[in-house]
Amino acid sequence: MTAMAVSDVIITNEVGLHARPSVKLTKLAKSFPCRVEIAMREEGPWIDAKSIVKVMAAKAPKGTRLWLRAQGEQSTMAVAALTALVERGFDEGGGHDGAS
Repeated sequence: MTAMAVSDVIITNEVGLHARPSVKLTKLAKSFPCRVEIAMREEGPWIDAKSIVKVMAAKAPKGTRLWLRAQGEQSTMAVAALTALVERGFDEGGGHDGAS
């Protein structure tokens, strides 16, 4: 039996899932040995989260509910790490304090 983990998270960073966030997501997904997929709807279509071309093509804007799933070794850790990355706004900063 192969382990599977699923989660969903709202994209909150201003640019959504565009170039830099997509690179960060795919790089993190590739660090896990399991199959990792994302979707904009729970029922899919599901796309390979380790493919930068497919992730960037999704063009998910701010406010999109992003579904994550992983199957195989370290699937729970992969989904938790990817969920945390999205929740942190892909570490893009984006503070609104007006500082230069």
